[in-house]
Amino acid sequence: MTTAPTTPRLADDCQRGSHSLQRLVGRHSWCVLYHADCKDVLPFACDAVVTDPPYGIGFAAQPTKWQRRAGKVAESWDNEPGEVDGLLGLAPLVAIWGGNYYPLPLSRGWLVWHKPDAVPSMANAELAWTNQDRNTRQISCSIAATNAERVGHPTQKPVRVMAWTLEQLGVPKGATVLDPYMGSGTTAIACIRLGMNFIGVEKDKRHFDNACERIRRELEGTLL
Repeated sequence: MTTAPTTPRLADDCQRGSHSLQRLVGRHSWCVLYHADCKDVLPFACDAVVTDPPYGIGFAAQPTKWQRRAGKVAESWDNEPGEVDGLLGLAPLVAIWGGNYYPLPLSRGWLVWHKPDAVPSMANAELAWTNQDRNTRQISCSIAATNAERVGHPTQKPVRVMAWTLEQLGVPKGATVLDPYMGSGTTAIACIRLGMNFIGVEKDKRHFDNACERIRRELEGTLL
């Protein structure tokens, strides 16, 4: 499996202040987290790419009821779709949530998250494109399942959904997973619980800091 990335140029850049870098190590996993635009730091050696990029539909600019009650302001970071074309050749295993919003190659290996409690104004399912020639699979998981996990990210996925994604891809224990749109760090939490290593990139400082703290707590828990 891939060892911890050794990229002296990127480490030097972080020290000069153009990017910041966190290296976190647990009993069975390590995580390397970059506060940067993924276009500035990719590529990294990895065994799988699992990500949930901005879809370009402006969802974060439409606060939910709980966000409005909490006084959350609208965010515009997902008004433009993330760039995913360059991700396809980075690893043998790739899953991109929201893949139906991108002009990706044909695939029959789609993953489906069914949301049984979705409100009528929202889709009751989300789709992940994969590069696997396999049957489509579905998981049913309540949106409310994220309530205890929330760290303030408007499009946060449940850990259960991201762990299921890794399992459906067949990512082995000890593998290194890259998420170039780390967001709240849910993919990292799933990796830690499954004994995988993680490289994450997030350009929003607030979400990066929240993700780092969340990942740090998860790694500390594995040491108990």
